[in-house]
Amino acid sequence: MQVRFNPDGCYVEDFKDKCRLVTKGKRVGIMFTLDVSMPEVEATMFAQGAGVVADMDIWHKRIGHVNEQQLKSMQSSEIVTSLPKFKVDGMHKICEACQFGKKTKNVFPHDKNVSKRALDVVHSDVWGPTKTASMGGCRYYVSFIDDHTRRVWVYFMKEKSEVFTHFQNFRMLAEKQTWLQVKCLRSDGGGEYFSNEFITYLKMHGIQRQFTCRYTSQQNGVAEKKNRHIAEVARALMANKSMPHHYWA
Repeated sequence: MQVRFNPDGCYVEDFKDKCRLVTKGKRVGIMFTLDVSMPEVEATMFAQGAGVVADMDIWHKRIGHVNEQQLKSMQSSEIVTSLPKFKVDGMHKICEACQFGKKTKNVFPHDKNVSKRALDVVHSDVWGPTKTASMGGCRYYVSFIDDHTRRVWVYFMKEKSEVFTHFQNFRMLAEKQTWLQVKCLRSDGGGEYFSNEFITYLKMHGIQRQFTCRYTSQQNGVAEKKNRHIAEVARALMANKSMPHHYWA
């Protein structure tokens, strides 16, 4: 088969049979509509009529790559008219197009391991930038979350580079309040956590680093979910009182 387009419409021809016209279509705006009422089209579309055993692979592709169970349901419920009977053994091979177009990541298992003491593990993540700066000119905030108590500390920032300064302030405050020490900092691989002074500071105080894999934010799920929750609550509070956006901080 070959398809020819011109300003007036399109033509589907069988080039093996001296370019015999199979069907044609009219141009409607930017679309081309095929005339499926032509005898040649009906013969092609429903060559395997009712009572004839058909190849399920072909109809799987014709009806939008639906799965085998849905095809059988369409047939038994007569949702699609003129749908033929399928072979008993069903589809013969894995559809590569489906594997490419429908693949998704598996759900990450929930981490049930929680630290036994406060500050043993601290989760951190940066949120932003916002479209509207706060009254103080901030466009980001960084959160630090204790894995054991789930207590949250939030610091607003004008630039991501301020993460190191805020971590120093957080560590001093948290350790003074709990009389415990921060042992591990878990974050994504953002550049704000990789500065030389940050790395040197952590080594000097014996704080272990844990980074998530690239493009795998689920491994830092505690911080990611908390940041989303904070942002949702802030938006809801502002919307309820019709507050201007620069009050978000």
